Amino acid sequence: MATDADGPILVFDGVCLLCSRWVRFVLHHDRTGRFRFAAMQSETGRMLIGAHGLDPDDPASLLLLEGDRRYTDSDAILRVLTGFGGAWRLFGVLYRLPRGWRDPAYRRLARNRYRWFGRGDACWLPAPEHAGRFLR
Repeated sequence: MATDADGPILVFDGVCLLCSRWVRFVLHHDRTGRFRFAAMQSETGRMLIGAHGLDPDDPASLLLLEGDRRYTDSDAILRVLTGFGGAWRLFGVLYRLPRGWRDPAYRRLARNRYRWFGRGDACWLPAPEHAGRFLR
């Protein structure tokens, strides 16, 4: 089983175009190379999703594993953004909004992501310089 020993793991929907853009955004802004990635469609991604109570055949959420903690929905997004450090920590103010407001907005986006942003025929592949950060 993949562990967080080498940094937090972000499990994402590899065929979702919005999700793939999010991963490219994280790769660009994660200057220290802290985050690792697993597509939900990969063997590791399916295992991680299932082990944390999510349905690997109906991925409705992003999953962030950090140490012994798991984050989903808006908490996962905010945790990644504030994890960049610097001015990105200002996004932490959004934690003040009740999760009951943040998560429904996230879930609406997640439910409609294929319709609004599209779906690829295959998982997005990272550039060679980032390939080592992706779990299979």
